[in-house]
Amino acid sequence: MRFLTEKPAYDLTYNDVFMAPNRSSVTSRMDVDLTSTDGIGTPLPLVVANMTAISGRRMAETIARRGGIAVLPQDIPTDVVASSIDRVKAADLVFDTPVRVSPDTTVGEAMALLGKRSHGLVVVVRDGEPIGLVSPTEASGVDRFAQVHEVMVTDMTLVEVGTSPQQVFDLLAQHHVPAALAVREGQLVGIMTQKSALRAALYRPAVDPEEHLMVGAAVGINGDVAGRAERLLQARADVLVLDTAHGHQEKMLEALSVVRQVRDAHERATGRRIALVAGNVVTPQAVIDLAEAGADVLKVGVGPGAMCTTRMQTGVGRPQFSAVLDCAEAARSVGRSVWADGGVRHPRDVALALAAGAGSVMVGSWFAGTHESTGDLLTDASGRAYKESFGMASARAVRSRTRQQSAFDRARASLFEEGISSSKMYLDPERPGVEDLVDWITSGVRSSATYAGARTLAEFAEKAVVGVQSPSGYDEGRPLAASWS
Repeated sequence: MRFLTEKPAYDLTYNDVFMAPNRSSVTSRMDVDLTSTDGIGTPLPLVVANMTAISGRRMAETIARRGGIAVLPQDIPTDVVASSIDRVKAADLVFDTPVRVSPDTTVGEAMALLGKRSHGLVVVVRDGEPIGLVSPTEASGVDRFAQVHEVMVTDMTLVEVGTSPQQVFDLLAQHHVPAALAVREGQLVGIMTQKSALRAALYRPAVDPEEHLMVGAAVGINGDVAGRAERLLQARADVLVLDTAHGHQEKMLEALSVVRQVRDAHERATGRRIALVAGNVVTPQAVIDLAEAGADVLKVGVGPGAMCTTRMQTGVGRPQFSAVLDCAEAARSVGRSVWADGGVRHPRDVALALAAGAGSVMVGSWFAGTHESTGDLLTDASGRAYKESFGMASARAVRSRTRQQSAFDRARASLFEEGISSSKMYLDPERPGVEDLVDWITSGVRSSATYAGARTLAEFAEKAVVGVQSPSGYDEGRPLAASWS
């Protein structure tokens, strides 16, 4: 990447910069390969942040099916994380995971589960075999305590696992039905709508060497670090993320050294390659130090996240574009890469982070307001749907992380927070699912690459030309929902 004019002497946020177009021979955005350049090699350079309110089993399998990877949080007990990893690994690579209920489930219970997935259907199952479908249409005007077998639609479209997405799409279009159910020997495996059929043809899943969906898991730097790392590796986590707000500290370096030894032993025993990610940092020296301690990828970002109050409370942090740019350069000098963590609120921000040299971009709060995030779907007084989100350094998260400590120690720790404990993240009616956001993001990034004349993300980071703009320059680029007259 180079600057259109002289590089300024001050640091920059994503809003401070723009990309200038280059002469390009790339004629279609579909000619752009978005494989990450972080050494992990996921088909999309997107990582779901290890935040308790965002990243869980549903999110992990959905994002992996479309080519990214999610990191399960460190606050979750190891056995629960292991169970979630097992279920992600067992998920189908092509068909979405259905919402299953038994015939005697009440309509109210079934409708409460609809918000867990974007496809808007509940499958009624008996002994593993699908026997009906329930949608809001069937539930409308029905007593909430009625059982689903009384209202379900029994006219279903069944396909065998292995049916191509195009065949499913054509079948659904021909019969004018909302979804097809995939079965294997009569047992329900998955579900596919017309939109998910299109996505299955456009995206490649992120898979491990055994052709199972990929998923990462986070490890803190306190407590039994080696033990948790070992158990997560045994559970088949594909990436381990050592995560703390201040990554450039002695305790991180010690923990990283310990986990590297555990990882190396596991790799020798199994032949599986496991990437170690560590952070968060914002300076080149921190990158060098953590790389020497064993990190393969450095997580960059202090304070840019929507749930983080670190900068306002402490004055510590750094504008994210400059942090990514400088840290990526330092990482390349020692054969490592960086994840840009935080501060992305539009597809342009993801593109700019990749142009600055990030191997992948970690997204948190932006994905909180989706069907697949871990929270329950709630409704405010005006009827708008939302999910609750909170920062990982907030008092709420600290209480969860210190639940094994005494009441006094937990109360004392909760006094020192650097994050928002409760925030409403509204679902965008046009993009209520994480896949909708992935479509939007990847469309923008692909187009950015064509403007730069790049067919890969490595070329994109090399060819991108970035300029500096005023706040009014940024505002000029914002679309208007109504005329200015």
